[in-house]
Amino acid sequence: MRFGLFIPQGWRQDLTGIDPHDHWQTMSGLAKHADEGTAYDSIWVYDHFHAVPEPNGEATHEAWSLINAFAASTSRVRLGQMCTCMAYRNPAYLAKVATTADIISGGRVEMGIGAGWYEHEWLAYGYGFPSAGTRIAMLDEGVQIFKQMWTNGTATLDGEHYQVNGAQLSPLPLQVDGPPLWIAGGGEKKTLRIAAEHATYTNFDGSLEGFAHKSQILRGHCEAIGRPFEEITRSANYNVVIGATQADVDDRIAWVEEHLSTTVPAKAAGIAEDFRNGPLVGTPEQIVEKLQALQALGMTYAITYFAEAAYDRSGIELFENEVVPALR
Repeated sequence: MRFGLFIPQGWRQDLTGIDPHDHWQTMSGLAKHADEGTAYDSIWVYDHFHAVPEPNGEATHEAWSLINAFAASTSRVRLGQMCTCMAYRNPAYLAKVATTADIISGGRVEMGIGAGWYEHEWLAYGYGFPSAGTRIAMLDEGVQIFKQMWTNGTATLDGEHYQVNGAQLSPLPLQVDGPPLWIAGGGEKKTLRIAAEHATYTNFDGSLEGFAHKSQILRGHCEAIGRPFEEITRSANYNVVIGATQADVDDRIAWVEEHLSTTVPAKAAGIAEDFRNGPLVGTPEQIVEKLQALQALGMTYAITYFAEAAYDRSGIELFENEVVPALR
C-alpha cells in the first residue's frame, strides 16, 4: 500500500491561529518532513477558494501556486491536488500550468481532477453553478483536451462547453503522455465511466461497504469499454485520528472540537463526531487492521489527513512508525 499526506493549507480551518507570515514555513516544513522520510509517496492539497465547513474568511491558499512551490522545494515526493476543479480554469491553460509544475518538479506531478461541488465559491467567483450533469460533461471534455495537449503538444476540440483550436503546448511534460490522471468522485453513471476511460487512479468512498460498491460499478464500466479493471489504482481519502491508547484518541477528537469552536462553533461538535466515526480512528493496531481489510478490497493508496498537522506532528509520526511499515 502507498500513502499520501495532505498538507494543511487553511481550507479546513487547519491554519487557524497561525500568523500568515508563518503559513509557508508551516506548510513547507510538513512537505519537507514527508519528502525526507520514506512513509509518504506523495503530498496533496485541496483546490478550493473558500473555507469549509462554511466560507468564514479563514485562510485558503491556492492549490496550483502551492504545487509549484512544493515542486521547487522538495525532491522526492509526488505532488497532487485532491482534486482540481475542471471549471475553475480553462483546461488548455490548466494543461500548461500542470506541465510547468511537472518540469519544475522533475516529473513528479499527479493530476487530480473532478467536476467540483462547492456552490458558494462557484457563485462568488463568477463561475455560475451549472447542473451536476453539465459539470461532469465539462470534466469529460477537459480531460480530452489534457490528453491531446500532453501527447501531441496541441489540442483542438469543438465541444459543447470548451472550444480550443490549435492550442499549443511546448515543451511537453517530462512524464510521457503527461501527469497521471486521478479522476475523483463516485458518481456511478458518469464520473466512474469517465474514470474507466481515462483514469490511472480513482478516488472515492473509503468505507469498507462504500469502497466495495464503487469498485464494482467501476469494474462494470471497464468491462463495458474493454479496459482491464486492474489497470486503475483505486485510492481513498481518510481523516486519521491515531493515539497510542483510546484515551489519546479521545484527547485528539476533543482537540478537534475545541480547535473548530474558535471559528465554526455551531458545527464543531458535529465535525468532531464525524472524525470519531471515520474508518481510520484508533490505536495503531486498530488502524492497521482496518487498512488491511480495505487493502483486501483493492484500496492500495490511502491519502491521509491529520487535522492537527500544523500544530502537532506526533500523530503523523506515530502513523509513520507503526502503521505504514505494517502495510508495506
